[in-house]
Amino acid sequence: MDRIEHSSEAGSGECSGQLVENGGFYGDGRCYKQASPPRCGGGSRNTSPIGRAGSRNTSPSRQKVVKTKPRGLDEETLATFGKAVHADVLMEDSIWAMLPEDLLHEILARVPPFLIFRLRSVCKRWNSLLQDSSFLKFHSSVPSHGPCLLTFWKNSQIPQCSVFSLPLKAWYRIPFTFLPQWAFWLVGSSGGLVCFSGHDGLTFKTLVCNPLTQAWRVLPSMHYNQQRQLIMVVDRMDRSFKVIATSDIYGDKSLPTEVYDSKADSWSVHQIMPAVNLCSSKMAYCDSRLYLETLSPLGLMMYRLDTGCWEHIPAKFPRSLLDGYLVAGTQKRLFLVGRIGLYSTLQSMRIWELDHAKITWVEINRMPPKYFRALLRLSAERFECFGQDNLICFTSWNQGKGLLFDVDKKIWSWIGGCALQSYNNQVCFYKPRFDASIY
Repeated sequence: MDRIEHSSEAGSGECSGQLVENGGFYGDGRCYKQASPPRCGGGSRNTSPIGRAGSRNTSPSRQKVVKTKPRGLDEETLATFGKAVHADVLMEDSIWAMLPEDLLHEILARVPPFLIFRLRSVCKRWNSLLQDSSFLKFHSSVPSHGPCLLTFWKNSQIPQCSVFSLPLKAWYRIPFTFLPQWAFWLVGSSGGLVCFSGHDGLTFKTLVCNPLTQAWRVLPSMHYNQQRQLIMVVDRMDRSFKVIATSDIYGDKSLPTEVYDSKADSWSVHQIMPAVNLCSSKMAYCDSRLYLETLSPLGLMMYRLDTGCWEHIPAKFPRSLLDGYLVAGTQKRLFLVGRIGLYSTLQSMRIWELDHAKITWVEINRMPPKYFRALLRLSAERFECFGQDNLICFTSWNQGKGLLFDVDKKIWSWIGGCALQSYNNQVCFYKPRFDASIY
């Protein structure tokens, strides 16, 4: 049986050694994080030093609002403390000031990226970290911070971005005012970079940026410069990235596939996708292959990046599949996620994995009914699905939260405050990295 976990909506949990944390948004778009202490059945005497001093403290916790404005990030934290506050440990300035440069960089490289902004205000030396090649070298050698959810939207034509850190279970606002005031939309993210496409008022543009360093640039125009379906992939070992442009979003099937290589800083023209009827514009990239769903012929279209050619895979979809999303996992794993069932009372959300040898979809999990009913209150309600590193996230327009499924651990959990109340919000997985280069 699958293990099911979820965050407490009321901010309470069973007695345990961990805090139950809730994240979300205020009405004006600010992000917050709330942590509630564990509660145990039965009253217990408060023996803390604070409880004995003065009047007896019978409250299970003391609440304190902590507001911080780290450099480059807006964060507002609401924390509840259940332990006595200890005095800060005095540290000798003379000792820490003599810390070797390489050791300091190695320590700071392990600090979560979102907290680096707060540390930059300590001194001029730390403020110049992001331009220090030695620090970036150490940062590139340590493991990634972990997966995050990036939400992008526009408020009065001003780009807005918030990131939810899964390891830290907190929302962080990232300023996106460095981007030009164009009509563009989110393509996706890979290796710490984020890709956008849109119009500058005259022509179609493709833009790549690093949200942490706020470095960005516009890619050269394609040979057939029209609004296309795009996907970006980053090769960290080769320190390069590629952008693949497939068919025109308006149905023009005569356009050839084009691939942008950051090392050559140019687009190359490849084979035209064979005439097919696509099920969806959603694409999945894994193991140097790009996959799309097709109705006629039924199955998948696969683009091989190494050869620049398209192939058809006759993988028939499960019966009674209403809507399906392709999701890329680690290594060669390819997942199909969708609703199944002809009647609303019999519908369920299921996850299949492609058996590459037998070219068949094998069911690996089902969404528990209570999560399905909470995610989609109406049978015809629209939902979005995307994934990265064997994590699959579900969102719907009428929900202010997302549902996360860990394929390896088989755990379902809610993510509060996904900023999806508005129809124009766009979401993708994101791995923050300072060393991700736009060139």
